[in-house]
Amino acid sequence: MKFMTTAAAIGIAGLSVIATAPVATADPAPTTVTCGPSGLQSGLSTKVCAEITGDNVRLFGQVGLAGPPSPGSPPQQPQPLNLRLSGNVAGVSLGAVNQDAIFHYTTIKVSGVGGTVACGSNVHGSFSVESYQWPARPVTLDLVIPC
Repeated sequence: MKFMTTAAAIGIAGLSVIATAPVATADPAPTTVTCGPSGLQSGLSTKVCAEITGDNVRLFGQVGLAGPPSPGSPPQQPQPLNLRLSGNVAGVSLGAVNQDAIFHYTTIKVSGVGGTVACGSNVHGSFSVESYQWPARPVTLDLVIPC
């Protein structure tokens, strides 16, 4: 009888080990970033990019120095900027961000536009930078979401 009790206890212990084994989970979808061609706006380098994870798309714009300052040139003064980021899919808006910022030598990233998009859809993004005496020249990105 002692043997049966011990065997039953071992069997129950074995079941509890099986019950607590970790459950396999699917790997999350990989994230890819695609950027459109860079441009010069307000004397600065700009680009618009799309970050894609599965069927989720997030657009962002970046503005930074176009290159290193020339030797002996005076330091650049802080520059007030108006930054505009927008996106759409087949004419349906993914949102828009209009942000004022002061440029101090470091790259500024503007985000907050995007959403869930069906595969095969064409996403259009636009990013523009405007500053006193410098008109906006938007950079764009057109991208088909992979299936």
